[in-house]
Amino acid sequence: MLELLKNLASWLTSAAQWSGPEGIATRVLEHLEYSLLATLAAAVIALPIGLLIGHTGRGAFLAVNLSSFGRALPTVGLVTLVFLAGGLSVWPVYVSLVALAVPVIITNTYAGMAAVDPEVKDAAKGVGLRGRQVLWQVELPLALPLIMTGVRLATVQVVATATIAAYVSFGGLGRYVFDGLAQRDLVQVLGGAVLVAVLAVVADLALGGLTRLLFRGRPAAAR
Repeated sequence: MLELLKNLASWLTSAAQWSGPEGIATRVLEHLEYSLLATLAAAVIALPIGLLIGHTGRGAFLAVNLSSFGRALPTVGLVTLVFLAGGLSVWPVYVSLVALAVPVIITNTYAGMAAVDPEVKDAAKGVGLRGRQVLWQVELPLALPLIMTGVRLATVQVVATATIAAYVSFGGLGRYVFDGLAQRDLVQVLGGAVLVAVLAVVADLALGGLTRLLFRGRPAAAR
């Protein structure tokens, strides 16, 4: 085990391993590209749906059960199916990652909206605010912390799952995992897994810091 750890440390710190088209720096950028674009697309799709469900109260059953659907989604099976149907392109990777992230964001957006005190909404209507004004000026600001939590969870899940790009012969840190398995190179497999884990932790910490920065000074009731 000690020898394996030494080899892993050597693999991770080797200057040659970080350079070139197949180096760690390139693979990290590819992984980030898949993850960020997929999360952004998922947010564009999921946020309006979650806000609509939370504001109107219609479709709450769908929102509650989407989280379980997301956890049960066979991501590798989905990316393989879309890859076979769509041909040799990277789109199956994005479709699968977006499908993974959408349920999480919808569920948390709905939860944030549902957590807004009905008396607060009634008070807003009482001072003359209408439906959309209540949504944008009252409900959304109060729901934002939980919405941000949903985006944060979705991002971490996508970063951890973006290794599937390598499953259909594309890039990212999953290349080290799948190529290492094919070559029976345990050090490369562990190196890829460690890099994915570190990237997921960094993404989580960065979004957590952003959330704390955005809501610094807000009263506890608003959070």
